[in-house]
Order: sequence, then structure tokens, then C-alpha cells
Amino acid sequence: MLDSKIPAGPLEQKWNDYKGHVKLVNPANKRKLEIIVVGTGLAGASAAASLGELGYRVKAYCFQDSPRRAHSIAAQGGINAAKNYQNDGDSVFRLFYDTVKGGDYRAREANVHRLAEVSVNIIDQCVAQGVPFAREYGGLLNNRSFGGTQVKRTFYAAGQTGQQLLIGAYQALERQVALGNVTMYTRHEMLDLVIIDGKTRGIICRNLVTGELERHFGHTVLLCTGGYGNVFYLSTNAMGSNATAAWKAHKKGAYFGNPCFTQIHPTCIPVTGDHQSKLTLMSESLRNDGRIWVPKKKDDNRKANDIPEEERDYYLERRYPAFGNLVPRDVASRAAKERCDAGYGVGTTKQAVYLDFKYNLINKYGKTEAGKQGIENPDMDTLVRLGKEVVKEEYGNLFDMYEKITGENPYEVPMRIYPAVHYTMGGLWVDYELMTSVKGLYALGECNFSDHGANRLGASALMQGLADGYFVIPYTIGNYLADEIATKPIPTSHKAFEAAENAVRERINTLMNIKGKQSVESFHKRLGRIMWNKCGMARNEQGLKEAIEEIRALKKEFWSDVRIPGEINEMNPELDKANRVADFIELGELMCKDALERAESCGGHFREESQTPDGEALRHDDKFMYVSAWEYKGDSDWSLNKEPLDYEVIKPTQRNYK
Repeated sequence: MLDSKIPAGPLEQKWNDYKGHVKLVNPANKRKLEIIVVGTGLAGASAAASLGELGYRVKAYCFQDSPRRAHSIAAQGGINAAKNYQNDGDSVFRLFYDTVKGGDYRAREANVHRLAEVSVNIIDQCVAQGVPFAREYGGLLNNRSFGGTQVKRTFYAAGQTGQQLLIGAYQALERQVALGNVTMYTRHEMLDLVIIDGKTRGIICRNLVTGELERHFGHTVLLCTGGYGNVFYLSTNAMGSNATAAWKAHKKGAYFGNPCFTQIHPTCIPVTGDHQSKLTLMSESLRNDGRIWVPKKKDDNRKANDIPEEERDYYLERRYPAFGNLVPRDVASRAAKERCDAGYGVGTTKQAVYLDFKYNLINKYGKTEAGKQGIENPDMDTLVRLGKEVVKEEYGNLFDMYEKITGENPYEVPMRIYPAVHYTMGGLWVDYELMTSVKGLYALGECNFSDHGANRLGASALMQGLADGYFVIPYTIGNYLADEIATKPIPTSHKAFEAAENAVRERINTLMNIKGKQSVESFHKRLGRIMWNKCGMARNEQGLKEAIEEIRALKKEFWSDVRIPGEINEMNPELDKANRVADFIELGELMCKDALERAESCGGHFREESQTPDGEALRHDDKFMYVSAWEYKGDSDWSLNKEPLDYEVIKPTQRNYK
């Protein structure tokens, strides 16, 4: 049975009541306990820093050469918090409601409400760390709009919010490293989990510089290793982002929750050809001031600026007048796909739509700035010039990035965008305390499934990562460790450590001895094509069944014909990649299996057999109001456990953004 450990009592009091009754570890005993934190992005860095500050002995691991290279640094648009600084009707409840609705009623109410509650503390924490959030003229923190909401609650630092937040968390982490409370292991990748007497007691790592395998003990392990979007090969994720740590935990007994829930981001630079290995995100915040459109005429080959206003179809504003360009990501992505599939796409590939800033550049910013400067009856050139100055301050780095990649100036011509794989709402199943189904193993941030249901609202990833690390795990981990203070550190010579290390070594030797003809990259690319074509923006029963068979065949081919150059006991990025791709192949099969089992459409999971007459996602609450928690049984063999979702406060309804 899955025990989510949701506290009793009214929803708005659950977290406070929990904190008031949870077990504590006194300061002297904290020094006796060792905690392993795998991953040093926003969730990992904030958790390691917070637990080190509390007095625990923390060991933190990342496969990069510095915690500052974690993929959290790539986040652009902002971080949500229910501060209501704009006095526009926001509240903790409103953020909670928007998040549950945006996730298409497939998230756990208690976790989401807690997230909304602690969101207000995150901003204060980050400001105290010196994060340079954008400010209004009077010095107050500014906010911008994001998809799926009708209030301004997103705090931001131009188009590089993730970078600034990560630097804040990194500073806190490095302070604890300097004080001796945290030991940092860079260039170390977790390759297995060590379980002794049913409890997590450590990890096996590979030193990515020397190739040596290492054993590390911990009274508990926190996985903060991000999502698995790179299973699709082409995604907005950093190329090193992987699912290996979470997958190893899954194979040791940690249930995997909702693996098919993948987020497609609507505003990415389109694919240009087979040479690409990565896609580039253009922040959702751009939808705040840009208008999305396609030509009204099919296969219109005119340049964007040559198409007059009356021949443009602002399809999001037409279909969803209440939210317009700020509908949630899943809705915006499917709408773009529908227009392109119908023959209205733009660019050389016809797999793109326009994101146009000219209207707001002139009418919103240009005219406002002219008024501030007392310029009466400004001409068009003046409005454009003044508007550009404001837009540059808000989005300058994003516009520069776009121009460097495409060679086009988005101040002069509309951006071309198309949906791409971005975030994964699925992840390791966790209870209210963020513990997985394996005792002593926790999952934080994007690594777990808990807060976003079937679709994450924009600017909520940074919020969840920092909430879990700064404000949730410092309380919940004590409830487990209070019973572990008598447990002495277990020597890494223990037979469980030896067995885990031997299993890792055997797998590496097997990979190196295949000596086939095909590169690791070629297998990853082929997997990505299967996943995108048959488990991407739209899925159907036949395609998913085909995908499962194709992935199984690909797996067999991989383990018989992959070629890995180099040696084991040296720095060998191809070997690292092979390990990760082997895990991605297995995960891809489970994702397709989960998508096949969930015969409904919800959020980012769109089953073509389950849609409304006007093409919207059609849920089946009577059959699928649960979390899919998959248990690993063996090769291509999983059993499904279900955690029912009971909504005490919010009544699930058909989502409507019209």
C-alpha cells in the first residue's frame, strides 16, 4: 500500500500542524548524522546548504566540475510566489488553485498547498542572499505575467532568473563547505544505491576524472538530480542532464510516479536539421509581451513583416480570449502543432509559428515611455526606439541569444518558435515528507513527481526546487533521522557496498566489451525519434504499442552493437554517456507503457482517442484519478500501484481558458 503520509486536518493547517508535531533531532545529535545529497542545482544546493547550516554532516555530489554548472542555471523567465505585490487579487489559495488546475487535477492537493504557502518565504530568502530581482522605479520588487494565471506573481531577473537564483544557493552551499559542514565531490556520478536491512545507507560513485569507483556512506540519501527530458534526445535540457541516479534508485525499489507526464514548452527555437543535438528555450515570459500568430493563408511564403494585420491569425487570442497568449504550456503547444499540421506553419520547415513583439513594443512600452519623457505626438520611429530600450532591459539577453542562433534580429522581425520537450512532471514517487518508497531515500525538485500533476505552470520549477531544499526537507528529514541517531556509520567494507560496487563494475565491463560498430549518440538519437514521434505531443494506442516494441529492439541492438572508445580507468565521456543512454532506453519503455495504460488526455499527456469535439484534452476522472506509481520487477517488467487523488477543497472540472 502507498502511504502518502498526508497530515490530518484542514488543508490550510496541515503544514503548520505537521511542523508542530514532527520529531526533532537536537543540535548535538545532528553532528552524528551523515547525509548524502546527489545533485547541486537549486534543490540540491539549497538542501545541502540548509542541512549543513542545521549541523548535519553533509556530502554533496555533482557530475559537473562545479555546482554552478547545474542545469538550474538555464532557467530564464522567473519564479512564482504568492506575494500579491501587484494588489491584483493574488493569494496563497490562488497560487494553489492555479497550480492544481494547470496540472489538470492530477497533483496531490496537500503538497501543492504547502508549496504555495512557502513560496512567499522563498523571495525573502533570495533577496537576503542578494539575488538581483527586477525592481520597479520606486525600488519595489517587480512582477511579470506567466501562462495559466490572470495575476502577476512571477519575480524575475531579466531573462536569467535561474542563474541568479543558483548563484544565491551556490553561495549558501560554498559557505557551508568553507565552514566544514559540507564536503563537495565534483566530477562524481552516482551509479548505484546501497540498501542495508531495508534502509538507504549510501551510494556507489564513479570518479569521472580517474574512472575509479568509490563507496560513500550516509544515514540517508537525497536525490536532487533533475528531470529526464533528454530521453527525447532533442530537448531544452543541458546535454549532460540524465536520469541515471533516479533510475538506479527505481531499480532498487523506488517507485516511479507518472513517467508519461512530459512537458512540451511552446516557445523554443525550431529544429533546423538532423545536425542538432539540443534545442534552445525562449522564455515563456516572452508570451507576456509577444503575440503569437500564423498567416491566415496556407503555405504563405511571404516574409512576416510583409503580411498585413488583417491577414494574420492570432489563434490563441481567437481560441482562448480570457487568457489569450498566456494559456498554460500544454494548451499553447498543442495549438501551435495544430496550426502547423493544418498547413499554416512558417519558416523553411513549416514547423514554426511567429512570436511578434512589435505591437507591444510600440503600444505598451513605446507610448508609456514617451509619456514619461513628456514627448507629445511621438512619431513611429521614436516609439520604436523608446520601446526597444524598455524591451532590452526586460528581455535583452534572450533577444541576443535568439539573434546569435538564428541570425535574425527579433526587434525587427518576429521570432519563429515551435514546441519542444522541456520539463518532466513525472519522477520518483514521494510521500508528503518527500521520501520515496525506499526508506531513507528522498527525492527533491524535478526529480520527484509531487507538485505539478500533468502539466507544470511556468515559473514553478524554481519555486519547487527551492521550496523543497530550503523549507521542506529541513523539517521532514528530522522525522526519519530522529530514529537513526544510535546508528553508527557503517563501514564501506560492508558486503552490501561490495555487492553494489561489483554490480556497477560488471555493467561497465560489459559495456566496454561489446565493441560494436555504432556510436552511443546514434542510439540516443534513434530513441529520441521514437519517443517524440509516438510519445510526444500526441499519443495513440497503436503508436505507443509500436514504440514499446521498437524500444525493446533498440535495447537489444544497443547491448550487442554499441561502440565505446577509450578505457575504463580514465576520463571517458563516451562511457559516461553510454551508461546514461542505456538507462534512458529502459525509462523510455516505461514512459510508453504508462502512456498506454493512461487512456485519457490530461495536461501534457494527450491521447488522440480522448479529446473534446474542439480538440481539447478530455480527462476521465472516474477511471484515472490517481498517481501511477510503477514498481520495477525485472527486465521490461513493472507492476502498477495507484495512489488515489482525493480533492477535499478543489472540485475537478474541465479546464477552460476561454
